[in-house]
Amino acid sequence: MSGRNYSQATDVGLLRDNNEDAIWSDAKLGLWVVADGMGGHAAGEVASDITVNVISDGIRQGRSIKDAINAAHLAVLDAARDGSGKYGMGSTVVALHSLGNRYEIAWVGDSRAYLWSDRDKDGFSLQQLTIDHSYVQMLYQSGIISADEMSGHPEKNVITQCLGSMELHELKVDVVEGSWHKYDWILLCSDGLSDTVSDQQICDILHGAESTDLAVSALVQAALANGGKDNISVIIVTAPGTSSIVDRLKTIGRWCQPK
Repeated sequence: MSGRNYSQATDVGLLRDNNEDAIWSDAKLGLWVVADGMGGHAAGEVASDITVNVISDGIRQGRSIKDAINAAHLAVLDAARDGSGKYGMGSTVVALHSLGNRYEIAWVGDSRAYLWSDRDKDGFSLQQLTIDHSYVQMLYQSGIISADEMSGHPEKNVITQCLGSMELHELKVDVVEGSWHKYDWILLCSDGLSDTVSDQQICDILHGAESTDLAVSALVQAALANGGKDNISVIIVTAPGTSSIVDRLKTIGRWCQPK
């Protein structure tokens, strides 16, 4: 489950009979991807598998992360047309591409990236770096609903775009860039985690874990304990040159909170 500077896990959850998520980790390429497939048995997993493979091929060929994701979108559409997949299948995606001290995170849909760091002088914080491409996010940004109403909204799982959408020839891929700081962790996850485990609970788990392996395992277990209604995928990547083991002396007596 662990790598040199990352840990990962994917779990079918408690209510599904197949796992439509796919994860990809390549430390040498500096690429980590979580894709959440949609379309039912033998289709969603096809879409997510195509997504992670085409993105990794694109990065290996020197494409930008946005171009690689759009290439994956077209590949999912092609697979639906030629019968290697199924009509209507699709996938969300969140991808981290790290080069030296800089990184890019790109996403489509509601798979998320979070930054856990001690950059605040008062303690550790958890910051959501991505903004969901979802109906409730659109309602919130329009001022129609409040932040408190988002989690309980009946249409919270409706996304506004995904790879494989027949209506979109080209996706609106959002990208954020950043610089690594010592002790930073970046968490990538499918909504099987973020829909069931609160930001505060994620923050507390990361704060209490002594390694990324233990953090990933605890996050998956928390999602299962909270119902495990969906597939759960988690990747944690540490800043270049730092260990996946937390320096516990830095965390003694300090708290963690979502931003």
